[in-house]
Amino acid sequence: MKNRKAIYTIITLLFAIGFYFYDGYAYESIVSNESVNISDFDFLPTSTTGQIIHHQFYSLSYNEKYEQAEWVAYELTQKQLSSIPVKRPYFKQDPKVTTQSAHYKNFKNSGYNKGHLCPAGDRKFSVDAYNETFLTSNISPQTYEFNSGVWNRLEEKVRYWAQKYQKLYVVTGGVLTPHLKTIGTEKVAVPQYFYKIILDYSSTETKAIAFLIPHKKSDKGLYQFVTSIDEIEEITGIDFFPEIEDVLENKLERSTNYLNWSFR
Repeated sequence: MKNRKAIYTIITLLFAIGFYFYDGYAYESIVSNESVNISDFDFLPTSTTGQIIHHQFYSLSYNEKYEQAEWVAYELTQKQLSSIPVKRPYFKQDPKVTTQSAHYKNFKNSGYNKGHLCPAGDRKFSVDAYNETFLTSNISPQTYEFNSGVWNRLEEKVRYWAQKYQKLYVVTGGVLTPHLKTIGTEKVAVPQYFYKIILDYSSTETKAIAFLIPHKKSDKGLYQFVTSIDEIEEITGIDFFPEIEDVLENKLERSTNYLNWSFR
């Protein structure tokens, strides 16, 4: 009996030692793999205004001076690309913006479209998600030629990438700088450039791509507008991925490589 107890004790000890080394190895593997658990990071950019608004299907930083969001951020997954019948609603002011978002009437007879930042086309998987994109905090003045042209092509490309890569994080907005043209009684600024940053964090290798597009009609290929996140940070004063580990963040933000993204 004593021998049997001794054997049980030895076996238990061996299991404990084995588990200890396995657990330590698993922990090291997780820490060393940049792509593991990266979805747990907070991807929100910094806000230059301190007015970050969280909606159910996207977040934004509102800039009262320019009467629009300096950025809108949201996740876009392959599953969200499904589409149900939706009725286009009227635009309405965002009740969560404490300084009041601009009224849609500022766009009347202005010559500019109400350009979505988080596209309505990305949120057709539910009525609530779709309707949420029609808050005026989610729009910026865009010419018809730009909105229906190169900007629309980029939005469609992002949906293509969401289908291909399964899960993306998107940050987009107009570049808000002093002395911009304005429209309406509330002086809604008309950006001269728009940007879009896409982070793919579901693949084996985390990657990002950034676009900076002049606010005008263009037939150029989208790849010709690729720039670094660092450049967009420089002109906007926004830090886009402050919670990502520094080495990876620096690598992503200085890159202008688009060869690892599929351009059809």
